[in-house]
Amino acid sequence: MTTDDRRDNEGPPRDNEGPPAAPATRTTPPDPPPLRTALTDLVGVRHPIVQTGMGWVAGPRLVSATANAGALGILASATMTVPELRAAVREVGSRTDAPFGVNLRADAGDAGERVRVIIEEGVKVASFALAPSRELIARLKDAGVVVIPSVGARRHAEKVAAWGADAVLVQGGEGGGHTGEVATSVLLPQVVDAVGIPVIAAGGFRDGRGLVAALAFGASGVAMGTRFLLTSDSTVPDAVKERYLAASVKDITVTTKVDGLPHRMLRTDLVNSLEKSGRSAALLRAVRHAAAFRKRSGMRWSQMVRDGLAMKHGKELTWSQVLLAANTPMMLRAAMVEGRTDLGVMAAGQIAGLIEDLPSCAQLVERIMSEAYETLDGLAGVRSRDPATSPTVL
Repeated sequence: MTTDDRRDNEGPPRDNEGPPAAPATRTTPPDPPPLRTALTDLVGVRHPIVQTGMGWVAGPRLVSATANAGALGILASATMTVPELRAAVREVGSRTDAPFGVNLRADAGDAGERVRVIIEEGVKVASFALAPSRELIARLKDAGVVVIPSVGARRHAEKVAAWGADAVLVQGGEGGGHTGEVATSVLLPQVVDAVGIPVIAAGGFRDGRGLVAALAFGASGVAMGTRFLLTSDSTVPDAVKERYLAASVKDITVTTKVDGLPHRMLRTDLVNSLEKSGRSAALLRAVRHAAAFRKRSGMRWSQMVRDGLAMKHGKELTWSQVLLAANTPMMLRAAMVEGRTDLGVMAAGQIAGLIEDLPSCAQLVERIMSEAYETLDGLAGVRSRDPATSPTVL
């Protein structure tokens, strides 16, 4: 639930709620051999798989489990204070020696302070939901941090590549949360052909076949949100996971009623009621949620106004949309942390309709890589067939 153009990367749940989580280690079948790509070389992971920085989901437990499985875990940070971010980074570091990343909002008023935490704590990767400035990219790169912005259009990829980004994560319209209209199969080759840096494909991926398809398009790996949300290492409440597992592809919709921008999520009674609500009711709800978010995050109203101005400028939003955007963190939190499927929204990629189980991160990554090798072997077999004796394959 990648990645995007997105503000759904709004920070992880606090892992100190409830009993301490067990260390993110699993007994699994033998790890498949690493599949070396430009992404694995760049960030130092075994497998070309990324777990995206999903708001209220990608906390220390999920990120460390992903990292220990040989993939790249991304810690979501936007709803944490700066001290909470530092503590979360250190918790991940206590659980794994593998590389991991932190997702940031480039337009946040305290982005500079968060970058300082990343640099001081030795985080390997900085990912961004919105394009970082040229200066921010340079500051991170000078400190040896790998910079990977998320983009939803070719022109955005070209811009950040020219500014020095090390790679880009490209989310097609199938992705969860804030999303665009162009399918991954159309957007991905556009970006691959336009930039000379590694491209990570997001939107519509869940298995080894998808990984091989992305590699065939020229990507260096895949990023997945919804698939990692639906693992046993995810801290999302069981009742919420059950709603995801019960969903069909027809139960996933795109609405603008949460924050004024296209947002892909599970269709629920709440979403239906939001779509029927009037403008004044939506704005009143946004004000209430903005006040709740300010209280929880410790942000001053002045800082929230500055962030709103940055959002308005960067996205060309109306003030009504900026105000509505206050809905997103608290409505996601209601579901992803509190388990309130009646009061919260559940961002979901279209792929959610095909997911039927809750493996551990280790089991998931092992399965994806095994499927990828099986798929590659099958394709090699197709190529080696004698066209004179083999049947036509359509």
